[in-house]
Amino acid sequence: MKKVLIIKKIHESGIKLLDNRKDFSYEVVENLETNFLINKLQDCDAVSLKTSKLGANLINAANKLKIISRHGIGCDNVDLEAVKKKKIILSITTNANATTVAEHVFFMMLSISRGTDTYDKNVKEGKFLNRNNLELSKELSNKNILIAGFGRVGKNLIKKCIGFDMNIFVYDPFVDEKTIDNLGGKKVDNLQNTIKEMDYISLHMPLTDKTKNLINMKVLSSMKNSSIIINSSRGGLINETDLNEALNKSMIFGAGLDVFEEEPPNPNNPLLKNKKVLLSPHAATFTEECKERMSKETIQNIIDFFENKLDKSKIIKL
Repeated sequence: MKKVLIIKKIHESGIKLLDNRKDFSYEVVENLETNFLINKLQDCDAVSLKTSKLGANLINAANKLKIISRHGIGCDNVDLEAVKKKKIILSITTNANATTVAEHVFFMMLSISRGTDTYDKNVKEGKFLNRNNLELSKELSNKNILIAGFGRVGKNLIKKCIGFDMNIFVYDPFVDEKTIDNLGGKKVDNLQNTIKEMDYISLHMPLTDKTKNLINMKVLSSMKNSSIIINSSRGGLINETDLNEALNKSMIFGAGLDVFEEEPPNPNNPLLKNKKVLLSPHAATFTEECKERMSKETIQNIIDFFENKLDKSKIIKL
């Protein structure tokens, strides 16, 4: 019997997949204390992992561990070198969250562009006629958007951009021009030059040594002062100090952040008080539908692995 350790509770739909199997047992743990987890990991064959850290000390203690199944697509909470060294499979939920994150990006773009919070506040405060004194909002139609990173989320987002009659540019060195053209976008090879002409930029890239602080003061100062940048990918892609300064100096119009360099963000982070940025707590996937899909896919990946039928596209190459 294979034992699955589920670190932090997941939607019951995933649990039910294991309840129906006689060849699997499982335990759900909420305690993240190191010694506790080391003890629990020693005899498990598989791990379901959300956003908790799984460092080398924990991975090395898991002598029977064959697969870590991420409840999501990011892997920066896992020590990849330790996983590679022990030849442990690392899988992700590739199909569960693309629609959800793309919708969240659009929610942020529309909210910032149309001044939703300002309108709502004025009406509720009895300032209905103050509308004539408010800054005019922005339309998305016929605006230029750069989708930086064209994985499943980017491919879902482009459909929504087309529906709003946007001009779509795509930067992704690993996706061919024909694929992008067929989906209604235009492939660009120079990220920095393209950013200068964009009204919207949506980031969908992994955090690596090359992409860390990709959006810095040099890039921000080259952007249109009417532009809006959205990051629902990884916090380290944008230098937050530079972003705050760029917003305060009106170098760009606004920003939407679902992710941060440090999570939770430091209470003294000036972006928390900046009225030109819309924030959410790394919650782009927080819908009832997505949580159910992610839970099922996380557990199904474990089951498929032990039945030798796990889709290779769900396995992270190390």
